[in-house]
Amino acid sequence: MASDRLTEILDATYECLTRYGIRRTTMDDIATTVGVSRSAVYQYVRSKDDAVRRLVERLHHRTLAQAAEVAATDRDPAERVHGVLTAKLDLVLDLAGDSAHAAELLDAKARLYGDICADFTTRLKHLLTDVFTDAGLTGIAPADAADISIALVVGLESHPDARRLLGPATESFLAGLPGMPARGH
Repeated sequence: MASDRLTEILDATYECLTRYGIRRTTMDDIATTVGVSRSAVYQYVRSKDDAVRRLVERLHHRTLAQAAEVAATDRDPAERVHGVLTAKLDLVLDLAGDSAHAAELLDAKARLYGDICADFTTRLKHLLTDVFTDAGLTGIAPADAADISIALVVGLESHPDARRLLGPATESFLAGLPGMPARGH
């Protein structure tokens, strides 16, 4: 199946990137990792750049789908905000944990895929803005609360205990927002 082979190629691309980095990964590396010829890889991706771009799209799409699923639940707003921020933090920490090279896939300034990273952040902001709007937030624009929430998680991304700190940081931030319902209500 074509989609299965493409998945294998993108998985191999990720494996190679974690080992060698984007610049040093070659189409031969990807083909060898999949166990096919280089020409077989070209049946599914146009180039290494295409493979990397598709991989970045897949990673961000999966995370955005997780965040959207949480945002659309009927849980209380604080849990929904925390769930969206957890999805973003998990993406960053998982990539950074796999390899310093894998963290390159999150660079919004990257020529090859920076637009994907920027669009991801914009979409997260929209999800959070909707949650804050649904919660009846007052005193601060929901879009501003969303921006602050994203800045909070970005600030935690380099902390060695980020996952543990996200909950208390989110709760503290949300507790200070006028009109934000208390957790569990």
